[in-house]
Amino acid sequence: MSIDEVIRLLQEIKDLGESGKETVTKAKSTVKKAKSVVKKVKRAPSAYNKYMAKTLKQLKKKHPRSNHQVLFKRAAKSWKRSAERKRSMK
Repeated sequence: MSIDEVIRLLQEIKDLGESGKETVTKAKSTVKKAKSVVKKVKRAPSAYNKYMAKTLKQLKKKHPRSNHQVLFKRAAKSWKRSAERKRSMK
């Protein structure tokens, strides 16, 4: 159900001339249905995202007391020279 359909249904309910409470109840249920149908689709993680997650996990195991920011910089530098980056650039 698209947003346009929801608006059209709300207008129809309003035109029926029902009491205020019934109109609000029907409108809320219609909006709930529309929200459940219209969900955003997440994109798949890029090669960079996958590499960073894997590398950060390894770095945090090796250096548990290090700052996240420092480890992230290390991982980003290693991405520049990684073979996975070269494959993703094709």
